[in-house]
Amino acid sequence: MSPLKITTRDTATGPVLSVLGDLDYTHAGRLRDLLTTLSLQPGQLLVLDLTGMDFCDSSGITALIAAHHQANAAHADIALAGVPANTLRILRIVGLDQIFPLHPDSETAARRSRQSY
Repeated sequence: MSPLKITTRDTATGPVLSVLGDLDYTHAGRLRDLLTTLSLQPGQLLVLDLTGMDFCDSSGITALIAAHHQANAAHADIALAGVPANTLRILRIVGLDQIFPLHPDSETAARRSRQSY
């Protein structure tokens, strides 16, 4: 088990949260709690960079869905970046790859966001 670490940085398009370690039952609440502290503005892009995520269980998937709901409530967009292969497989099985825009990295997600305006 890898302890969860989440770092936040602001970019021109919106906040980027980098998730490192295990997003599981024990730790997913930390992401949900952090999401409530973000002040997303309409039109911004929330990027969850999962490049450093080692493991994601159903509680982690639920936290990702909560992030999606929070972005929608703020009239903001959301994207996932650097999704590990094992998590990507789960997202595809449950159809969440149709809900979340997926990008290879956070820079690509931000670039694509700027192009859509």
